[in-house]
Amino acid sequence: QVQLEESGGGLVQTGGSLRLSCAASGRTFSHYDLGWFRGRGKERDFVAAIIRSGAFTYYADSVKGRFTISRDNAKSTVYLQMNSLNPEDTAVYYCAAPSRSIPSGYYGARRYYNFWGQGTQVTVSS
Repeated sequence: QVQLEESGGGLVQTGGSLRLSCAASGRTFSHYDLGWFRGRGKERDFVAAIIRSGAFTYYADSVKGRFTISRDNAKSTVYLQMNSLNPEDTAVYYCAAPSRSIPSGYYGARRYYNFWGQGTQVTVSS
């Protein structure tokens, strides 16, 4: 089991920045990949993912060049630095972890993520 808790959301103006954090507990943090998704209601769209070592990252086209995912295995925390925010980025942001390794090329597939945090709201005003 993995427990995830997001923080860092809030209200920001267009062009602003936010840094989200997700603290994990349960299994050994460095043993699993992690992802960020966002959504409204039951929708969950892929934002970014990072493999267990942190050596490789993956992004949705809509956030490439603006968002950066990183992890600190010593602190059992994954981060999402979000820059140049616009109103289309408004959503609840969720941290997610799989129960086993995700096959290469499928880091954006929601079905591989079994554990989810409660989410943190990000609102970007125009």
